[in-house]
This record gives sequence, structure tokens and C-alpha cells, in this order.
Amino acid sequence: MIGISKLLTNSENYGDKLRYSKHSIGRINGTHLNHGPVVVWNVTRTCNLNCIHCYANSEPKKYEDELTTEEARNMIDQLADFNVPVLLLSGGEPLIRADILDLAEYAISKGIRVTFSTNGTLIDKTLAKKIKEIGVGYVGVSFDGIREKHDAFRRHEGAFDKALEGVRNLLEVGQRVGLRFTINKHNYLQLDDIFDFIEKENIPRACFYHLVYSGRGSEMMKQDLTHEETRSALDIIIARTLDFHQRGLDKEILTVDNHADAVYLYLKMKEQNEEHADFILEMLQRNGGNRTGIAIANIDHRGYVHPDQFTQNHTFGNVRDQHFGDIWTNSDHPILRGLKNRKPLLKGRCSKCKWLDVCNGNFRTRAEAVTGDFWESDPACYLTDAEIGL
Repeated sequence: MIGISKLLTNSENYGDKLRYSKHSIGRINGTHLNHGPVVVWNVTRTCNLNCIHCYANSEPKKYEDELTTEEARNMIDQLADFNVPVLLLSGGEPLIRADILDLAEYAISKGIRVTFSTNGTLIDKTLAKKIKEIGVGYVGVSFDGIREKHDAFRRHEGAFDKALEGVRNLLEVGQRVGLRFTINKHNYLQLDDIFDFIEKENIPRACFYHLVYSGRGSEMMKQDLTHEETRSALDIIIARTLDFHQRGLDKEILTVDNHADAVYLYLKMKEQNEEHADFILEMLQRNGGNRTGIAIANIDHRGYVHPDQFTQNHTFGNVRDQHFGDIWTNSDHPILRGLKNRKPLLKGRCSKCKWLDVCNGNFRTRAEAVTGDFWESDPACYLTDAEIGL
């Protein structure tokens, strides 16, 4: 994640302590000193929607072999032992799982910050109150456009209105909530509308995701933005973030899954304010770029451990058989071992880029999806050869 608001305005948000700590430098097994990674757990693969870009290929049906409640509690114990700071509950649709609030409360009791990634359609007033009462740190609700655009993505008429109702129910009880938006050719022209929506609905946080070619998202490669369109999208995100700040609106804005954003932001600021550009560069050097397999991990609904939620084609072990900490630190799998020290393995433009220390080779899943080689250049890097020093 790139903390756009943090880098532009030096705002203080929970995740910034994990992303930009001085103790993040050089970590290979977690977010910062003496901590494990943020873990994304796909609690179920079942979903009540059938979204066209779903990385998990979820459908409205029952999938076999999910972790039982007892197995899930044991997994949470493992994560607590390894000092995992955040457990992000995802799916499928995580709120479909009958025991999910009990498991969330159990993780919170173990000192883990729990967050949800949800489509929001199931969050009525009663559920919103329960989520708040057990101490959930944050709920991210996916929107892929305004009304008809969103419904088309979710392949469900009325999904937008139900998600908005869910957000309003969460805000009503004082639950921290945010918007998740995956940028692509179908919706990037609605970016300004989305920022207007954020302001109108008083949503305090928004994450703008770049498309990852995984699951059904792999069928959307040709619907990804061109490099010029991506730059234009970032210009809008940067300008609107600054506008919020200048008008005293406290909004946390982030981009996700493309660390070229960090370099692009730094280069733009360097032209405008050298001193502030130095601050941005310091934060980026602390963070170190993409930390898949380092500060982010994934456990799927069956207990298998992966480098992140988009890279489930590479598996390192199962928490039913091994302690998560042992899997994460002792695996001899070439992908996990390579991710922890990837710079010598990178190829193409990535291998020669002068920004490797602040990007770390960007997103490996896209490289593999397009080229078949996990260590090739990320095709979604939109920086020019001149900007990366070639």
C-alpha cells in the first residue's frame, strides 16, 4: 500500500506505523522489528455475488474443506504466537461464514487487530452494531463505480445500494469504514465521482487498487489501463487528496498493488517542493516497496499459506500441519525464499531500475501472468525508461 495522504500531508494513520516505521528497514519476515506479517485470511470462498474481477474465483455456492471453527482458532493462536499485527478477514464474502464474528472476537482477544474486506451487502444495522461492539479495527467495503457501473461489476442489480446501506449502518455506530476501488478501463473515468461520493457520504478512508491478473481478474488484462491512463488516474488521486487536506477534510487515501505510484509521486513532488520530496523519499526507503512474502501473507479457506491473496498458485505449507511461523520463516520453497531477497532474481527493466530500493520489483503476480516468469518485469510499471534511469 502507498499512503498517498501520508506522503503528501504527513498525516497519522494506524497502518503508517507498519508501513513507514524506522524498524521496517531490512525486515524479511514481518512488518517491522519483532512482528510477523499482516495476514489476509480468506475465511471462505463462498460469496453472495459473482464479481467479474474476483481474484478468488468465488461464486454463490458452498466450497468444501474450509477450516473448522476449532482449526481456525488454532490458526489464530499460531498468528498470535508469531506476533502478527493485523488479520484481514476476506473471502469470498467473509460475513457469510456463520462463526466469523466469534473468530474475529477471539483474534482481537489475542491482541491482533482485525479488519474486514467485504462487499458490504450483508451489513444491516444489527450486524454493524455487533462489528463495532467486538472491537473490529476497520471495515473495507468494495465499490467499483457509482450505482449501475458497480452493479455491472458485481453482476448483481442493487449491489451498490446494499453496499451503501452497509457503509451508512457502520458509520452510524461509529465504526471506522473505508472504500475499496479497483481501477480499470470500465471505471477510471468515474474517479472524480468516487471522490465526490467519499465526501458526500463522509467516508474517512479509500484504497484505490490497481488491477492484478489473478483469478477472474486474469481475464481482464486487456481491460487494464494503459500507462498514460494510469498516470492520469494518479494525477486525479493526488490532486483530490490534496484538495481534501487543504479544505480540512480528514481522509486517508491509499493506492494498492503498484509501487510505481510511490516513485511517480516522489518525482512529481520533487518538481514542486524539494524539501517535502526528501521526506517522501525517506518514507519510501523505510518501507522498501512491495513486501509480498515479507510483510504480507495469505492463508486461504483450506489453511494453505501463500505469499499474498493474489498469488495462490504458489503454496508453502498448511497451518493444519505446521505452525504458521515455521512455514513463514523456514520454508525452502524457491518463491518464498526468493521474495525475501528478490533483487538479484529480477529480470528486464526491473533488474536495472534505479528505484529498486523503494519499489522492490513491484508486483510479481502480474509479471508471471503475462510472461510466465515470476521474476520478469511487472508490465503495469508505467514509469518511462528515463524516469527509471535506463
